[in-house]
Amino acid sequence: MTLDTTYLRGSIAAVFSVLRHSACPENIAFHFLTSSRHFHNLNRTITSTFPSLSVSLLHFDPLLVRGKISTSVRRALDQPLNYARIYLAELLPNSVDRVIYLDSDLIVVDDVSNLWNIDLRAHVLGAPEYCHANFTSYFTPKFWTTSELSRTFQKRERPPCYFNTGVMVIDVNKWRKGGFTSKLENWMRLQKRHRIYQLGSLPPFLLVFGGEVQRIEHRWNQHGLGGDNIRGLCRDLHPGPVSLLHWSGKGKPWLRIDSNRPCPLDSLWAPYDLLYSPPSSSAAVLLSDG
Repeated sequence: MTLDTTYLRGSIAAVFSVLRHSACPENIAFHFLTSSRHFHNLNRTITSTFPSLSVSLLHFDPLLVRGKISTSVRRALDQPLNYARIYLAELLPNSVDRVIYLDSDLIVVDDVSNLWNIDLRAHVLGAPEYCHANFTSYFTPKFWTTSELSRTFQKRERPPCYFNTGVMVIDVNKWRKGGFTSKLENWMRLQKRHRIYQLGSLPPFLLVFGGEVQRIEHRWNQHGLGGDNIRGLCRDLHPGPVSLLHWSGKGKPWLRIDSNRPCPLDSLWAPYDLLYSPPSSSAAVLLSDG
């Protein structure tokens, strides 16, 4: 996971949910990627909240993506730390050969070992795919009308589908051997010159892995609960079983709870909110005394 002060509350909730539903929490190790100048404060918060947790904080240098980030439809998507997942293979210890990447705005309500143990077969990356989504909309008309670009997906295992990069199972050894970080960076550089997509760090993943993702059950990413890119929109769960709830989009549950405008599904996130600070009751006391 990535870790910063803005999403710390969400990260703590996510970690708590993983541990709470695990049959063997002592077997879980967390690696946090952070570029925050509050490195030591973040580390202290994590270790004091979960004193028995196996945890390491890994420094992500924002200079790695200097000159490679293009503006997108949401400012939050343009933050360097949002691109840290591209550099997992370089930042993680060499002893790590498989990793689950999780966003900070989700909770797990199943044993995460069931996700960890999926068979990736020959694939580098596994994730739930959503083939009903309009894949062409993730790229500009210029991309689709430039033949050398639009041919990108022709030799793939199958037609590409959208997948959300907030939940991924990654074979780190295959990633390193295949040089996938460089492949993602190459698309980012091309984007800076020709503007072939609009949406942050997602399109490079679609370009590199689209059509060659190991499919995982949808239950492992019930995404879009933050209302996608429409502020204030409450979403329902997709049909089917649920193992992970993901508040992707602008609406984060901790912000809606604090503003007294929660969506119904935010009540499922609230029990994991270990950093919640209730509002002061001093005003109510003054009123009652008056």
